[in-house]
Amino acid sequence: MRKLLVVVDYQVDFVNGSLGFPGAENLDENICSLIREFESEKQDIVYTLDTHSSEYLVTEEGKHLPIAHCVPGTSGYEIYGHTKELLKDKTCFAKPTFPSLELGNWINGKNYDEITVVGLDLSICVLSNAVIAKAACPNAHIIVDTSCSSGGDKEANEIAIKALKRIQVEIR
Repeated sequence: MRKLLVVVDYQVDFVNGSLGFPGAENLDENICSLIREFESEKQDIVYTLDTHSSEYLVTEEGKHLPIAHCVPGTSGYEIYGHTKELLKDKTCFAKPTFPSLELGNWINGKNYDEITVVGLDLSICVLSNAVIAKAACPNAHIIVDTSCSSGGDKEANEIAIKALKRIQVEIR
């Protein structure tokens, strides 16, 4: 069985930086365990980095979320905790907005049987990248693991989970 793990935006700014929220730091151990599991099975692992320039506030996203974050060269841009070390040699997709079209193009044609998506923020970037994975590999079983995913808005997380279930994404 061909499997892929996608770790979405587990960056300092989303954990305890400008867009951080209580409890995000607790995902580090679970994400690390999942990475180790995929490594032991010799499965593929990739990750995304939310990536914004100093001109972020004038972008469409920045107009609606006017908080500077995830600027390369800042500590907030870095992967958080022990996850950083485990991802250092993995393929990275820097993305200027919620989903990564580059990730979708990379997945397309790889014929994965299963794709697990984890990280931050569940109701925005995890959701949109799970949809990208579904579009890129429509016959793969897509999973969002909530022991390794969260966001600061519990109501938005529940709405995202309902939406993911409707498009046949398994929630664990």
